[in-house]
Amino acid sequence: MEGSLRLLACLVCIVPMGSLVRTKRDTTVNLPNTDVHSAPTQRWSMQVPAEVSAALGEAAVLPCTFTHPHRHYDGPLTAIWRAREPYAGPQVFRCAAARGSELCQTALSPQGRFRLLGNPRRNDLSLRIERLALADDGRYFCRVEFAGDIHDRYESRHGIRLRVTAAPRIVNISVLPGPAHAFRALCTAEGEPPPALAWSGPALGNGSVKVPGPGQDHSHQVTAELPALDHDGRYTCTATNSLGRAEASVYLFRFRGASGASAIALPLGVLGLKALLLLGLLAARATARRCLEHPVTQDTPPRPQAHESNYENLNQRSPRGPRAAVYSP
Repeated sequence: MEGSLRLLACLVCIVPMGSLVRTKRDTTVNLPNTDVHSAPTQRWSMQVPAEVSAALGEAAVLPCTFTHPHRHYDGPLTAIWRAREPYAGPQVFRCAAARGSELCQTALSPQGRFRLLGNPRRNDLSLRIERLALADDGRYFCRVEFAGDIHDRYESRHGIRLRVTAAPRIVNISVLPGPAHAFRALCTAEGEPPPALAWSGPALGNGSVKVPGPGQDHSHQVTAELPALDHDGRYTCTATNSLGRAEASVYLFRFRGASGASAIALPLGVLGLKALLLLGLLAARATARRCLEHPVTQDTPPRPQAHESNYENLNQRSPRGPRAAVYSP
């Protein structure tokens, strides 16, 4: 007995300080909470890029992958994409997969432009948007929902910023009446980045006017106003951004009466002025052609023409006089 106690004491002595000795009972207690043959338990997460950029009219891919804590889940699921804000924003895409199926059947896709590229069964919700418009610019959020024996769902909070780039395009240019028989010009252009606008024209040189900032409803549109058109002539609006430039013009002419007061103003675009000139030219040619094909006839009878014979003329003028002698050489 005493020898056994000494052997146990020696075994305890050779254990380095700071080490932990677990008995078989301790290990057995921890086994239900440990799986040495599998990866650590995963949590819900979503991986998305901060921003995606694509050109107007082309296609964009919004990547989205996720992890979840439910191993080997094969129940019904739904993939959803929202726009503008998470949880409450409008849905732009939705598809559903039945139990055990990898096919996610589309239930919502406005104009058929949204298509799922990823496989939700493989934790991929990537989305493709076709034929991009400037209205597609904004933030998007991916979401997945489990609806089988396990009811769970997860949605990205920060989402993906989709930036649709576009060269400038002038969508409207016009001349409007102002106070005291004056006129003003408006120019609206769109693009991304939002374009800068500048007016040039008579007495303006190549200088530009102050351009208002983008509107809240259409951040890709800007409008510049020329408050007073003091001179007749051509006024040009130029829109520029990092992708290009565009311009359009209007013409202003005032027709003044005898008193010198302005009676009417005629604003014309470049194409409008050319069209009027062309129509006038065509009308003049048509009138000339009708005159040649259908000469004007008079109601009065034609005047008698003089005969070519001098002798007959002499006889008509002096019937009683002696006849003129005719000499042959």
